[in-house]
Amino acid sequence: MNRLRTLWITLWLAVSYARADDEGFLGELLFKDVNLSLHRNQSCASCHSLQPSMGPGTDRLLSAPGFVDPDNVHLGTPVSNGSVEGRNGVLNAPGLAYAAFSPAFHWSAEDETYVGGQFWNGRSADLQSQATQPFLNPSEMAMPSLWAVVTRIKDTPAYEPLFESVFGIRLRDIPGNELAPASLTPPPEVVDVFKAAAQAISEFERSPEFHKFNSKFDFWLAGRVQMTPNEVRGMTLFNSSSKANCAACHPTLPGRDLQGRLTPPLLTDFTYDNIGLPRNNRIPGRPDPDPGLAGRAEILQGPDGDGQWGKHKVMTLRNIALTPPYGHNGVLKSLEQVVHFYNTRDILGRVESDLDAGFGVMGWPLPEIPRGINEEELGDLQLTLDEESDIVAFLKTLTDDYPESGEDPSIPPGTPSPFADYTPPVIPVQLAISGPDQLTVTGHLGRNYLLESAESPTPTPAWSTIARFRLSRSEQTVDLHGVPRSSVRFFRVVEAP
Repeated sequence: MNRLRTLWITLWLAVSYARADDEGFLGELLFKDVNLSLHRNQSCASCHSLQPSMGPGTDRLLSAPGFVDPDNVHLGTPVSNGSVEGRNGVLNAPGLAYAAFSPAFHWSAEDETYVGGQFWNGRSADLQSQATQPFLNPSEMAMPSLWAVVTRIKDTPAYEPLFESVFGIRLRDIPGNELAPASLTPPPEVVDVFKAAAQAISEFERSPEFHKFNSKFDFWLAGRVQMTPNEVRGMTLFNSSSKANCAACHPTLPGRDLQGRLTPPLLTDFTYDNIGLPRNNRIPGRPDPDPGLAGRAEILQGPDGDGQWGKHKVMTLRNIALTPPYGHNGVLKSLEQVVHFYNTRDILGRVESDLDAGFGVMGWPLPEIPRGINEEELGDLQLTLDEESDIVAFLKTLTDDYPESGEDPSIPPGTPSPFADYTPPVIPVQLAISGPDQLTVTGHLGRNYLLESAESPTPTPAWSTIARFRLSRSEQTVDLHGVPRSSVRFFRVVEAP
């Protein structure tokens, strides 16, 4: 019997951010780089702007970045233009604020629902895989292949020292092929660069710039400001299980970390729902409605596959006032319209389409995906117009940068977040048996790790170092031939200083 079959494998993760600043800086450069699109005219920041957008139909800047497409906010357009003229997405670009807190996409057997992931249908499990997709999407950055993306990276001299210092990758040694089609298999080292670039972008998206936790609501949670009467009424309605019940999917209660410190709510449970949105006929080309989770074959074949039609991710409500239009298809234009839809979807009446002058006033069109609609938690909330207004007032307290925009003497400009120490989960390190006398380590590219072993799981085991290595590829195989043989052995990976 292979002796590894009798091993107990455990993982000890010690995180260091010694190089995080360099990696985040590299990620920011890549995030802003228009040269990484086919016609050198679009970057990640084009659809997820780092600057405040112009308000809807105004010439005034909003108070904070929403990390969405500024043209959609300002002009009310539902989807973003791509690098190729005449091509555009079919879904409203979601905001990236607080996206780093979403757990990996998975089926929750306990809750009998899908949870986490990135994009409206969770098709990327995490931020790293999400960062790879816009480069190659024909309706977005439209690059022909990952090899072409890596070649553009190679052609920018500023990236050379950063890739070498952060990842130990010498870009000058990587073969280039800007015209490589997706059908051509690139060398492994090209794939390594592409994965490293995506990781750097995801590291930038984990930076505090994307999760400030400095809204009026955050300072209220910390007991440092008072809400206005209509904000309090709105929050009460929002949390009420017998009235609006918005908190069923957008929890507002803070938690506690392992040290007992207060942790801020993320205003989402990271699940998926079909809220019965009508079709948006303003999307160029009038594509068929997006089927949500059911658009993925592996979902349809999984648990409750037929119940996933029209289900899109429950996004965080943090910064919601900064990110119109709303919904996966951008059919709702304002917060007031969103709350009115949730309140009256089933009782207002019917109009033909969103192009009807009575849209949202005389009635709502039929849902674009009529299967699996949530009919229990919205549709007839029996809210008055004043109560709708109160909920909107509360939603506006979720906007970042309150110290700069709130004109509140108790929270002057520059006041730090009461939750400044609350950070997203880091890239996990994992061990797996990959062959006879071999373990495979996956983790944070560019970091130095120690693989250690012990014979006892006692609180203070005697760990011995088996190998020290720098993770230059997404998977590193470690040979165990020199490890003393025993029936049970524990292993851990520790980040080296």
